[in-house]
Amino acid sequence: MSRISVDLIRISYLSAFLFTAVGEAGHSVTLNERRIKIESFDGSITTIGGILVGHSSKSERPTGCTVILCNTTCVGGVDVRGSAPGTRETDLLDPINLVNTVNAIVLSGGSAFGLDTASGVVRCLTEKNMGFATRSRPVPIVPAAVLYDLSVGNDPFIVPDANLGYSACIAANNSRVTEGNVGAGTGATIGKLFGMERAMKTGLGSTSLTVRDLITNATVTVGALVAVNAVGDVYKDGTLIAGARTSDGKRLLNTLNTLLGISPTVASISPVGTATTLACVATDAKLTKAQAKKVSQMAHDGFARAINPIHTMFDGDIIFTLATGASPVSNTDLIGMMAAETIERAIIRAVEQATGLPGLPSIHELGSTGDKIVFNIAILASLLFLKFV
Repeated sequence: MSRISVDLIRISYLSAFLFTAVGEAGHSVTLNERRIKIESFDGSITTIGGILVGHSSKSERPTGCTVILCNTTCVGGVDVRGSAPGTRETDLLDPINLVNTVNAIVLSGGSAFGLDTASGVVRCLTEKNMGFATRSRPVPIVPAAVLYDLSVGNDPFIVPDANLGYSACIAANNSRVTEGNVGAGTGATIGKLFGMERAMKTGLGSTSLTVRDLITNATVTVGALVAVNAVGDVYKDGTLIAGARTSDGKRLLNTLNTLLGISPTVASISPVGTATTLACVATDAKLTKAQAKKVSQMAHDGFARAINPIHTMFDGDIIFTLATGASPVSNTDLIGMMAAETIERAIIRAVEQATGLPGLPSIHELGSTGDKIVFNIAILASLLFLKFV
């Protein structure tokens, strides 16, 4: 049984579902007279009805954007954990604010310049007469977030723009999501704490998890889409698979262990704003804005399981949540736990589906060291002591 399957054992009795133990897809268990079955754990975010995804990338430089389009009513939520975020219209997703639904989410490369892609999506949705109803005309609600990929390629002045966002919106469909070096993942990289010359290429990944209560026959699906562009390294089942490389570029360095050996008085190694992992969770569960925000918050656990370090001063990590309400299931904890699982698996897929660029090998060119996560408590304790005395 994989660690992701073991992680699912964490899920407890929640609303109409009982999740105190589960198996691989297709297996079911009987607990407290309920039979629970995992229907699927191999789809993508478009498994959720009414959720469409479109990508568009620049041909001149590795950068692009991804649009998650709501072809049905979607309640939205968001949670920002990184310290260098670049966002648009995230305040309106606060549960205390007026607008309850959104029309699309945009994830883009290009740092702050990439926020312009949302304007193209607004134009596209205006042509479709989609948006929040006002007295004068519908106003498309399009929250967006960006990642920093200006160091990838030869010309940082080539950035995603409104036309690219428009193209991605037009391209949105309900087919299985294309992964790897596409859309917001086109210029995504990881392991950048020691410079781009020691980083690795990642991309965009997506997966979904569907479960069924075999007594009520009710189902609920949670999907995730992630553009992995972290400062830190990526782990699978606790094993380091991609991240910062050694100075000769031939092996994985293990950022965590390296940092534990650096004096806390050393200045910042990486310039602020060089990273950010972006994600969108979608579900057919029936959620309020407050619940959607909580699901986004819980979904960050998936970031922490697969990326280390995460949520640093150099990252602008953010997770959006969309809920269509097609399923009667509305338990926040259940959906949040499922979201964390799909986020974790989508991150791993983003690494495994990526292809390398000149000077930026993917996992397929470099391979894995097989290092496990190791916390050197003695070193950590001594560093903390030095920091505060």
